[in-house]
Amino acid sequence: MRKVLVAGIGSTPFGRHGDIAIQSLAIRAADAAIREAGIDRREIGALYLGNFVSGPLTGQEVLAGLVADGLGLAQIPCTKVEGACASGGIAFRHAYLAIASGLCDVALAVGVEKMTHADTATTTAALNCAMDNRSDGVSGLTFPGLFGLAWQVHAERYGTRREQVSAVVTKNKANGLLNPLAQMGATLDNDQIVQSALICDPLRLYDCCPTSDGASALLLVAADRRPDLAAMPVEVLAAAQTRGSARIAGHPDLCTFEATVAAAQAAYAQAGITAQDVDVVELHDCFSIAEIIDGEDLGLMPRGHGAAYAAEGRTRVGGDVPINPSGGLLSKGHPVGATGISQIYETVLQLRGQHPNQVRDAAIGLTHNLGGTGVACSVNILKRLDA
Repeated sequence: MRKVLVAGIGSTPFGRHGDIAIQSLAIRAADAAIREAGIDRREIGALYLGNFVSGPLTGQEVLAGLVADGLGLAQIPCTKVEGACASGGIAFRHAYLAIASGLCDVALAVGVEKMTHADTATTTAALNCAMDNRSDGVSGLTFPGLFGLAWQVHAERYGTRREQVSAVVTKNKANGLLNPLAQMGATLDNDQIVQSALICDPLRLYDCCPTSDGASALLLVAADRRPDLAAMPVEVLAAAQTRGSARIAGHPDLCTFEATVAAAQAAYAQAGITAQDVDVVELHDCFSIAEIIDGEDLGLMPRGHGAAYAAEGRTRVGGDVPINPSGGLLSKGHPVGATGISQIYETVLQLRGQHPNQVRDAAIGLTHNLGGTGVACSVNILKRLDA
């Protein structure tokens, strides 16, 4: 397998994008990534696009081909991939594998979603397509319901307290204030979080990531193209993808997602590192409790200690293991198909030393993207080239 570099990055802000067509958002991000890399777009050999609900929410499919057409690319393979919230991470892995395996020297990974124009009922129904609707769907389960249950189990087993979980929200909202791409950064304390609307006990409004519109893109190249690049590249050390249960009854323990554990183990093995070598993390904080469970599943802290790490400031920038310095999904929002690509966008900036909320001397970064009820997971590890 050949070494692969992320050569160029691009992203729209996350938020409301009004009348802008979904393919136009993707084209903007992708064009920025191509231009930053300084690679002739005629050299791009494949395009992979992560998206989840463009059909039900925008009435538009065949996005990969539409985006390639808008970019003026050749008649190359253009593939839309779907893995619920992990769609972007999966698209990245496909682009990585296309180059690592020698199928092409340059590939484009794009993630996009447009959600804010739809009413709550329509959006909820679309998002619920990410669960097994023959079992969990007919029971009335929602994703806040799943993570509300996970929180209650975690609290009963480990003594996780409300104010500890609030520390995740406070941190990520504060981080978002420093990120121009984030839409919902804020200064919040525990009282404000507790007083926000109850969504699904014990989850409050500020514990939940907002829906969003947005697109992010990455141009990947074979490592021998480094002399041709206009921007500072970073190396991809690992791109892992795993499957977990599509049904809540398939999880023997709600305090862990087996897909995350397996993807993390595979990624660490591929990269030849351990969790302790990671300097910065962008993980899937769709809900505040998810950051705690994900961090434990990734091996970033001992099992049952994720809440205490947050409360003690150990996951802040400058702490033991900085998690979501971008603001995460809680501040940036969650345009589902774009999130996994956006996490890598943020991590590349960290490894270049160019992030607006920079982690000092960040050399190795990890991204984590979990889909549905844990049915799909991607974990990626990237490295600064001079590290």
